[in-house]
Amino acid sequence: MRQGTRRGIACAGNWILDMVNDLPHWPDKSELVHITAQTTGLGGGAANVAGALAAMGAPYPVFPVGLIGAGMVGDEVLRLCRAAGLPTDRIGRTASATTAQTLVMNVPGDSRTFFYHPGANDLLDAAAIDVPGLADAGARIFYLGYLTLLGALDRIGPDGRTAAAHVLADARGREMLTCVDLVSARGPQYRETVMATLPEIDILLLNEIEAARATGLSIVGAGDVRGMEGAARALCDGGVRRAVILHSAAHVVWFEDAAAHVFDTPPVPPEDVVSPVGAGDAFAAGVLHGLHDGWPRDRAVELGFRAARACLAAPTATGGLTVLRGVLGHVPRP
Repeated sequence: MRQGTRRGIACAGNWILDMVNDLPHWPDKSELVHITAQTTGLGGGAANVAGALAAMGAPYPVFPVGLIGAGMVGDEVLRLCRAAGLPTDRIGRTASATTAQTLVMNVPGDSRTFFYHPGANDLLDAAAIDVPGLADAGARIFYLGYLTLLGALDRIGPDGRTAAAHVLADARGREMLTCVDLVSARGPQYRETVMATLPEIDILLLNEIEAARATGLSIVGAGDVRGMEGAARALCDGGVRRAVILHSAAHVVWFEDAAAHVFDTPPVPPEDVVSPVGAGDAFAAGVLHGLHDGWPRDRAVELGFRAARACLAAPTATGGLTVLRGVLGHVPRP
């Protein structure tokens, strides 16, 4: 089955139970602060993108792929998947680790901080990802999120490539477009992990913080277009095969064919932001749909913006996206 005849997006990587806690302000060290609201939802790159596509009513199959624990937290992840209309047959379970969990501390209108326990996500390896089965099912896009937060897949082997690179090479060899997202975490091998994977990535999605860490180049805040362009070019020079899509709160830089295409991010009033949890993944989901259906760059980015804004209006990563149900079936004007 050739790339042009395929339909569907495989979402492989992090599956997390997010416990979102709203705070009136960020406390000082040793200070007590009241939690004003609590919400539980799916989290992680794969979960957020799959959930966003399902919430928006993707008119093609979405294939969740990952690994969770055998206990009650894992049961809750599967329950939330089914409630979202997502199949769970490709989400494996293990008794060797608990399901990944994140305590999200959110100050509405401001920002959020993540306290993350990796659990089973660090055990997800190539053997747990049925790339041939996904190819046989007709998937057009193989999305992996988040590289740099998947212990086994992030490991660099004797050949100088990550285990993730081998999985992506397999997907590319089976006519799937490989799309990878990063996470804003610190790690001693962050840059090395990214660089050891780039040659098997067709589309790389990331924000300005991740771009600076992956390249070692300076990006001075969300408005530094020149710095973003330089980092995107460096990542393409490092091996990305088609495009780097670098987003910030102010701009999107889509670098492809040795040229930077810059889009201004529409501003969102602080009072309209319930929680920024998952907004970057919602943007990615919109762009991935555009890539899946062959939309022009500006229309794919526009949908990404709409999805991110809808995400900001709800406490969980996908709770606000149902307002866009049906949008994915519309063909954009030329």
